[in-house]
Amino acid sequence: MVEAQATAKFVRTSAQKAGLVLALIRGKDVNGALATLTFSRKKVAKDIEKVLRSAMANARQAEGFGGDVDRLFVSSCYADQGPGMKRVRPAPMGRAFRVVKRTTHLTVAVKERPAKKLAAAGSPASKAREKRVAGSKKAAAAQGGAATKSKAKAAAGAE
Repeated sequence: MVEAQATAKFVRTSAQKAGLVLALIRGKDVNGALATLTFSRKKVAKDIEKVLRSAMANARQAEGFGGDVDRLFVSSCYADQGPGMKRVRPAPMGRAFRVVKRTTHLTVAVKERPAKKLAAAGSPASKAREKRVAGSKKAAAAQGGAATKSKAKAAAGAE
């Protein structure tokens, strides 16, 4: 199982705004996440899409990757607060207000889902399951037979 991540630093948006978009893709498979980001109207979605594509490329290059990109999913994604650029805005009566232009560090991690393994026909788990299925079929047949007899009696009595 391969895990890879990518980070974009000093992205010119606030961590809170980026976190809203990251919450949309957390836990999704990479193709669904890319589709969500493509059609999102938020400006930061393009930056997150670049980071996600980079994480996918890192996973492809990782040793032990199965080769199937469809098995990748977004295991974690978060936005850390970066340094804020402090600027000054003129205010009335000769004063000045401070404006903080925020930045964020975007991190997206992708992981490979394990391949689904079917239980072997001779395994103890499959034999136990076959017993349970056979027992429930017998019970359903017994109930079904009793139910049809009572319905037949009710129909005969109604005539």
